[in-house]
Amino acid sequence: MQNPSDPGWKSRGGDSLPEVFRSVHVPTGGTFWRKMLAYAGPGFLVSVGYMDPGNWATDLAGGARYGYTLLSVILISNLIAILLQHLCVKLGVVTGRDLAQACRDHYPKPVVWGLWVLCEAAIAACDLAEVVGSAIGLQLLFGIPIVWGCVITTLDVMIVLLLQNRGFRYVEALVITLILTIGGCFAAEMLFAKPDLAGIAAGFIPSTAILKNREMLFVAIGILGATVMPHNLYLHSSIVQTRNFARDDEGKAEAIKFATIDSTFALMFALFINGGILIVAAAAFHGTGHQDVAEIQEAYKLLSPVLGVGLASTLFAVALLASGQNSTLTGTLAGQIVMEGFLNIRLKPWLRRLITRLIAVVPAVCIIGWFGESRTTDLLIWSQVILSMQLSFAVVPLLRFTDEKAKMGRFANPAWIKLLAWISAAVIIVLNLKMLFDFFAPESWINALGI
Repeated sequence: MQNPSDPGWKSRGGDSLPEVFRSVHVPTGGTFWRKMLAYAGPGFLVSVGYMDPGNWATDLAGGARYGYTLLSVILISNLIAILLQHLCVKLGVVTGRDLAQACRDHYPKPVVWGLWVLCEAAIAACDLAEVVGSAIGLQLLFGIPIVWGCVITTLDVMIVLLLQNRGFRYVEALVITLILTIGGCFAAEMLFAKPDLAGIAAGFIPSTAILKNREMLFVAIGILGATVMPHNLYLHSSIVQTRNFARDDEGKAEAIKFATIDSTFALMFALFINGGILIVAAAAFHGTGHQDVAEIQEAYKLLSPVLGVGLASTLFAVALLASGQNSTLTGTLAGQIVMEGFLNIRLKPWLRRLITRLIAVVPAVCIIGWFGESRTTDLLIWSQVILSMQLSFAVVPLLRFTDEKAKMGRFANPAWIKLLAWISAAVIIVLNLKMLFDFFAPESWINALGI
């Protein structure tokens, strides 16, 4: 039954992340920069998913094997991410629902439960990559076995809870500090590596060689699959509602403008870091006899000797640890949003986050304990495959909801946004299907089909 007070939707439902809903003050007057400061923060939490450890392996492999050529893929992936996160902002601000709540409101129960299961699997896979990444960072820096490093990462559940109880701004401040740490480390790495500036500029121009070379195309698809994260769509549509903006059309338009600026700036910073990983790998390993470097541990061991700077490997490990820890912080928030949004179940925040973390930590500890630390790269690869399988189930509902005038009113997507968004969705779906086929299909099938 349609809700007459909220046309286009069946029911209102509860607030998203109720403990911090509308908790950040937004000034009604003041300068542009004062308002911008009030809205700044959620975009950086979202950007974390675009520079997590799952990205590192693909960026390292792309730079080591193909030099700067795949920088264009990172750029295109980032532009798609900016568009999708803008649509998340619109959905959250205009409807007062996060993406999970919108799905629960719109679809029948069997579909909602199916989407929830898929989303929980994607979050667990993403969290698995972050847990393993953090554990690798702890091992490289302090010699802690990866199994114990995975266990140690569960402590961030208490960190998030403590900070969020003090105010959502504290969570944002911690995340931004860790992002700046990652950025500083890779800025230094690029200075050490002395990359070819002309090669970098050429790399940002798309090349037909990517489509002609099957192996390069596979790495390119991996970069795309590791960049656009499904849980970020749920996360952003929720945390944008932590701002206490006016709920009339003028207030919503202003909130969309400032929140979009926030996320766009943060995602351009993510572009710098992802590009930095590939550039360092290209300068250090491509053409120096180390083109086959793909594992994070191997890159760590080679960076200092190849660059001739003893600090290079340490900075690399510090950035990895900061990246993994940052991603686990936002992953726990996404887990809470998804369970509460799809199922309308309210658990104590510490319990929900502990459940989310254990879903990732237990498989990681079991697999690493049974097969050994050499399987960490396999875990990262499998996590990206699972994420690619779920991505379209988050993107398509987002586009559908923001396209409908009955749900969005005058804020429904204009024709040019619809065109760009659905082209982006088609590219994501087709490329991810190809990655899944290449991953699972026997080599004989791939050779027979010539793809």
